[in-house]
Amino acid sequence: MAKETPRAKAIRLLQKLVRMKAADDHGMVSCVTCGKRIHYKEADGGHWLAKGSCSRFALDETNIHCQCKGCNGFGMKHGSAAHNYTLYMIEMYGKDYIEDMLARKNEVHKLYKADYEEMIADFNEQIKHHEERLKCT
Repeated sequence: MAKETPRAKAIRLLQKLVRMKAADDHGMVSCVTCGKRIHYKEADGGHWLAKGSCSRFALDETNIHCQCKGCNGFGMKHGSAAHNYTLYMIEMYGKDYIEDMLARKNEVHKLYKADYEEMIADFNEQIKHHEERLKCT
């Protein structure tokens, strides 16, 4: 298995952190696109805007929310999940913010190894806090 890049590790940890932050005291989250209640460990940290290789929103927490695996996979490509996610984003952040994200989605956002390492350290610290909060789940 190939070694995880710092970028991939940062994305993975942020997705985990987002799921943990959204979890109630029993570890349960709701899928933002279908409403299904699942344990945060079974949820995905789904990106509203794709996390492509240069996406400025791959590591933007406002772009990542809990989704069930069905919505994050098949539903975003072939079902109503993408539409429902957009409605969620507008309700959560407002139409102006979402329009701004869409206008900037193709901008290249260059990060360096040191940037990723700093993010990884921060995400790990926050994850430890939530692991303590959710230790019985």
